Amino acid sequence: MISVVVPTFNEEQSLEPLHQELDRAFAALGPVEFLFVDDGSRDRTWAVIQALSKRDSRVRAIRFRRNFGKAAALSAGFRAVHGDVVFTMDADLQDDPSEITRFLEKLDQGFDVVSGWKQVRHDPWHKVWPSRVFNAAVSTLTGCRLHDHNCGFKAYRRQALEEIDVYGELHRFVPVLAHARGYRVGELPVHHRPRRHGHSKYGLSRLFKGFLDLLTVRFLTGYGQRPLHPLGLLGLFLTTLGLSGLTYLAFLWVRGLGPIGTRPMLGYSAAAIVVGVQLICLGILAELITSYHIRSHPPYSVAEEINIPSSRHAAPTAQSPVSPPDDPEARHG
Repeated sequence: MISVVVPTFNEEQSLEPLHQELDRAFAALGPVEFLFVDDGSRDRTWAVIQALSKRDSRVRAIRFRRNFGKAAALSAGFRAVHGDVVFTMDADLQDDPSEITRFLEKLDQGFDVVSGWKQVRHDPWHKVWPSRVFNAAVSTLTGCRLHDHNCGFKAYRRQALEEIDVYGELHRFVPVLAHARGYRVGELPVHHRPRRHGHSKYGLSRLFKGFLDLLTVRFLTGYGQRPLHPLGLLGLFLTTLGLSGLTYLAFLWVRGLGPIGTRPMLGYSAAAIVVGVQLICLGILAELITSYHIRSHPPYSVAEEINIPSSRHAAPTAQSPVSPPDDPEARHG
């Protein structure tokens, strides 16, 4: 079976034509399920989904009590799917379902994750250029080299998704997290169509949030099982710097070279020691606590479901954080 997960937010006009295109795309592809996740829409999105489910038994759906974000919608969808292959795509009709066959062919070449690449984008320049900078930064810092990390049109083997937790705004980094686990990640140029209805749900703030999320992903994938290394190194540097300053001042005081209580170096050295110790003792816990908390407490609340067994949303058992081999050369894309 193939599963198609479609997060939706105020897309009432797009769902009917999207369902028709999905129906045509899967006419000769065997068993499939269409899982729509309504992320707190304020229009008639849920009513349209209900109507679709009555006409098509393959349609399944989840409705959130409010808007929790795309990552939460995808996380709920991933927990509810039955397919061995899982597709994700946006509901705005900019992704072309007729290209699903090409994704399946790419998976058959030995890849575990195939990400779409919008070579020609029908978006304004102020979204395209920052996105290119962001994609270059992600590829450089993570080693997962894709032209378009932000593309929502992707295909996954279910085994890869079962090892990944998606929360916050980490949905764009699922291929990166899979790559860190050793899964093969590929890329496929896709046709990006102009938006027909509604408007984009993302603004420039998405870029800044994306870079902050990139730091989170870099920490989890690079130091998930050895968090003391990055923060501890900085903490030791600051502590050593502070102790060196105090040692120098103590030498001046012992030699009688003047009072040290009024020297700025005294305050700077003490502050460096305090910050360094805090980084060593406390800073390394923040992301680990968040990661374990998310695994045991799903970051969303389900208000209504259609054809979804209630047990599918039980909290998963805790796993260790994502971590790749220590050798950077062992990571390949």
